[in-house]
Amino acid sequence: MDRLKETLEQNKERYIERLKDLIAIDTHDIGHGIGGGLEKEGQDYMIRLFEDMGADQITKDPMEEQVIKECLEKHQEGNLGHDQTDRYNVYATFKGTKGGKSLLFNSHIDVMPADDADEWTTPPFEPDIRDGKMYGRGTADMKGGLMASAMAVQLLKDAGMEIPGDVIITSVCDEEGGGNGSMQAVMRGLKADGVVNCEGTSDELVLAHMGWVFFKVDFEGRACHSGGKKNGVSAIDKAIKVIQALNEMEHRWLLEYKHPLLPAPNLNVGVIQGGSAGSTVPGDCSFSTCVHFVPGQMSHDQVVREFTDTVNRTAKADPWMEEHPPKITMYQAGNGFEMDPGHEFVSAFKEAYRESRGKEVAIVGSPSGCDSRLWKNIAGCPTIQFGPGNLAQCHAVDEWLDLEAYLQSILIYARLILEWGNQGK
Repeated sequence: MDRLKETLEQNKERYIERLKDLIAIDTHDIGHGIGGGLEKEGQDYMIRLFEDMGADQITKDPMEEQVIKECLEKHQEGNLGHDQTDRYNVYATFKGTKGGKSLLFNSHIDVMPADDADEWTTPPFEPDIRDGKMYGRGTADMKGGLMASAMAVQLLKDAGMEIPGDVIITSVCDEEGGGNGSMQAVMRGLKADGVVNCEGTSDELVLAHMGWVFFKVDFEGRACHSGGKKNGVSAIDKAIKVIQALNEMEHRWLLEYKHPLLPAPNLNVGVIQGGSAGSTVPGDCSFSTCVHFVPGQMSHDQVVREFTDTVNRTAKADPWMEEHPPKITMYQAGNGFEMDPGHEFVSAFKEAYRESRGKEVAIVGSPSGCDSRLWKNIAGCPTIQFGPGNLAQCHAVDEWLDLEAYLQSILIYARLILEWGNQGK
């Protein structure tokens, strides 16, 4: 057994206990961060942990609306109007001893609410271990990844091994509302020679994810009694006409765009609302949709333009909608992410994984977005995504994390710190 594995085995209960402590702290967002968030106690815990670990620098960075606004103006990334009272990021730096390449681990401390607590087998903020899994809100999404990055540094310290290059750990807030915490960290100028986003990846290496744009479209009709339907105009019918045109746009995309790691671009109408009674011609209707697009081949601006053109073109071909055009609102967006599989940082991770697991890591793309895009697209850092947990557990009742996956991530991260840092600048 090598030195790191032996040290991990000796200390694994302590590393698991640290995760348990963090899961027991309720750090949920309110209304996807718009109504605020309860991250403060969790961030204070992380500050104490980093102090105990002997971090060379710890920064407490209160969230600022102006920073998010600037990010939105410059990079089309930002979610405005969130209550940021008592919400702050925490950054810890552990200085390298050899001037090697730096590494930044990025995780969020906020979790989704557990409003359905009576459906859980055990209370969501009372972590419970059974059958090799830790159950509790935030285990998979993503306190497991956050704590694994911290314990990777601790593992090296416990093994008496030097850190060759600077290691920065970012514990950010307001991610579940679209990524504001990492946006602020990036806008503050944080960066490194390599970035690991620690979201759960089911033991796979994620090198791409989809971009997305949320739209809401409102339609005006003319309400009247359904017996005199000819005197009214159905807003629902108009909405259906536009949805059909958007489906044709999606079909064209399916034929035109292919990505080696990602599914084809798609458009999902997830909500439709309209009318007041079966006996009334509906005078209003709206639908909300999420458009997922592939990075590199498509852009945020292109999606907004093509969506808007399709809605407006369909409306202009309809006498009623030409006079009463639909109203389009874009209410959230995020760009896609992709990383060159041949980059030396990817190679360093693959070697760290191989040494730890005794096999090759599978390289995949993810249909869901995360903060990886911000570190790659805005900060300009080589970025990968790997962490304990899987997508199926995110936001789920009885959310759980496989503890062996947690421990393996600690080992892989520690080896990556050595592998990457020892390459030198």
